[in-house]
Amino acid sequence: MNARQRKLIYRILPYTILTGIGLCFLLPLLWVLVASVDPNAMQSLKLPSQLTMGNYVEVITSPENQRAYLIGLVISLGQAVLVVLLALLAAYPLSRYQMKYKKPFMLTILFMTSLPITAVMVPVYQLFLGLKLYDSIGGVILFYVASSMPYGIWMMKNFMDSVPRDMEEAAWVDGASLLTGIRRVVAPLMVPGICTVAIFTFSGSWGNFFVPYILLQSPEKFPAALKLYQFFGQYGMVDYGSLAAFSVLYAIPAIVMYVLSQRFMSRGFGLQGGSKG
Repeated sequence: MNARQRKLIYRILPYTILTGIGLCFLLPLLWVLVASVDPNAMQSLKLPSQLTMGNYVEVITSPENQRAYLIGLVISLGQAVLVVLLALLAAYPLSRYQMKYKKPFMLTILFMTSLPITAVMVPVYQLFLGLKLYDSIGGVILFYVASSMPYGIWMMKNFMDSVPRDMEEAAWVDGASLLTGIRRVVAPLMVPGICTVAIFTFSGSWGNFFVPYILLQSPEKFPAALKLYQFFGQYGMVDYGSLAAFSVLYAIPAIVMYVLSQRFMSRGFGLQGGSKG
């Protein structure tokens, strides 16, 4: 093998590996899309003999599925709003004030972001039983907010560091209070960061199966992530068509949120000339 052939192999090999990895993700997605319109969907990927929207109609018209989607949206949106508000207020003193133990405190927050949820679920379960929060949608939201706050504060603080302080000082000179400065000066300039934190927290709770599975008991309180159970019957029988349609609809809220946030994410901060003049 000469040098030219080795160079060609080294150039082709990475693309071959990446193509293989891409196919590993593409084939399951393709199966979901095809099976969702196949009246006789099976585990194998095959072209349907006829197309139907009956799977989607069956999923959408089910009152149980509608309630599950609504509960999932309430939990995820409630968590996202609370995390954004609380993280914004918590990140402000960390970004603006100099503290003696600021670095160890930030490292502690960073360490808390690495704790797996499974490591704390047993004491959380016992705590929720004692506080009468077990089998409560509000309790699930509370746990999601508490578990998302460390990473939310960390990200929000980094975004807030990019906002010039002299813009706040100008607002204070004009008579604005501290909270008014945060609401009218800092927050509007942090729209990309706020969107990032909101997307991260929403996606994390919307796709979480383990937490509601542990903390909720009543089937009528199950969010959409837990309703996947309904497609798995006894003796291994699965309604693959409805399962695929449900999976496609289940992915829509996260996709819509990413699409709607693109105009904010692409704007950047644009603060280079914000303090001039």
